[in-house]
Amino acid sequence: MRVLDLGIIALFLIGMPLLGALIGGRQRSATDYFVSERRISWWVVCVSVVSAETSTLTVLSVPTVAYGGTMTFLSLAVGYLLGRIVVSFVLLPRYVAGDLITAYGFLGRRFGPDVQATASVTFLITRLLADGLRLFATAIPVKVVLAAYGVDVSYWVIVAVLGAAMVVYSFLGGVRAVVWVDAIQLLWYVLGAAVVIVVLSGLLPDGWFTAASDAGKFRVLDFAANPLTSPYAVVTALVGGAVLSMASHGADQLVVQRLMATRDVRSARRALIGSGVVVFLQFALFLLIGVMLWAFYKGAPPVAGLGLHNNDELFAHFVVREMPTGLSGFVMAGILAAALSSSLGAMASSTVADVYRRFARRETTEQDVLRQGRIWTVVWAVLLVVCAGLFSSLTRRGDPIVEQGLSISGFTYGALLGSFLLGLLVRRARRADALVAFVVTVAVMTFVILGVDFGGKALAYPWYTSLGVVVTLVVGGLLSLRGTGDSRPSGRHDGP
Repeated sequence: MRVLDLGIIALFLIGMPLLGALIGGRQRSATDYFVSERRISWWVVCVSVVSAETSTLTVLSVPTVAYGGTMTFLSLAVGYLLGRIVVSFVLLPRYVAGDLITAYGFLGRRFGPDVQATASVTFLITRLLADGLRLFATAIPVKVVLAAYGVDVSYWVIVAVLGAAMVVYSFLGGVRAVVWVDAIQLLWYVLGAAVVIVVLSGLLPDGWFTAASDAGKFRVLDFAANPLTSPYAVVTALVGGAVLSMASHGADQLVVQRLMATRDVRSARRALIGSGVVVFLQFALFLLIGVMLWAFYKGAPPVAGLGLHNNDELFAHFVVREMPTGLSGFVMAGILAAALSSSLGAMASSTVADVYRRFARRETTEQDVLRQGRIWTVVWAVLLVVCAGLFSSLTRRGDPIVEQGLSISGFTYGALLGSFLLGLLVRRARRADALVAFVVTVAVMTFVILGVDFGGKALAYPWYTSLGVVVTLVVGGLLSLRGTGDSRPSGRHDGP
């Protein structure tokens, strides 16, 4: 890479946070800081949702999935769309019309503040681990770029710089800055992917498409794989993917916060379902890049054949080594753009609305909540950087990092979504039932993920959430049969 490329990347890292802070403007209240007074257009939120869930894991690792396999990862996107449709009609009306700040406010109204706080803390831990891995994934291409200049910088330094860039606009601009920066960044990295396809098209020999097709690289549906152990078997992808999407888009504050920033339920519904269509097209784009890279490198193993440190360096390696100057910097900035979609506002809002206000010994004012929101934005940024640095030990693992990221959510997503469904489907369920079911589910899923295998293979990660939901509903449903007490909670609940 040349100085022009580094200049483009530096300009992006400096300019994007400043632009976000400018767009966000001055926050007048906690509601403005957390949900932007519910005035953001649905299409902006739609793009923001896609950007939030995409991250560098998708940009770097999805091409690697296709490079080493086929395009069956795309079948998951169909399941994701089905899950979004269910959330749009079942859970969204209770969030948007309910005038809540976080998704877990619904659990507070249904089961009481203890369940609300438990779900929120679980979300925070899960999001810290998942986004720590996402931030570490972003450090991979940066390290590749610096290595091209003979500069060896540790992952700790890289994630610290990226974390600082992320916290600037989250702290100053609130959710409005986050949503608009997300929209700009998605456009950037999609254009970058399109540029890569154009460049690759000019480098590949005639007949590459036929060769890839004959090798089965374009296969989308896998009817032969074991649905218990293969994440891309048809049943696993459609059913498991749908339930996973219900959790990630109906019980994860990272996405729900953005949806609650729209004007009404109809707008939120359009944003969510529309995001499913965009994600499908986006997955197809990056999977195609993976197949084209397979043709370019003739299927050589990334580590043994190309001398990379891990498989997920493949895409960044091509961009740095093969792309023309200027275009290389533009694409690398796009890869970084996928990482700067901030979850800090979602984590801060959940901490303040679900936990801080639960244990505060005095009535909190709008200014108290706003001040605490900004404090916790910084606190979570520091913790996120620490977590990302610790993930550097994963660089020698062979599994695509996107699969590692999706697996992390398996520990808790089933308990979170199951608690929402328990409150909706089991009218007799009470606070104690929900709490016990939640704890049991997390324990069961930890055992399953870490200690159970099927013929030497682990359970496919799309099933983690489905299994957790079943455990929560069965345990909570059985416990609800032991009495006929009033299921209505008491105490203070989440509000604007």
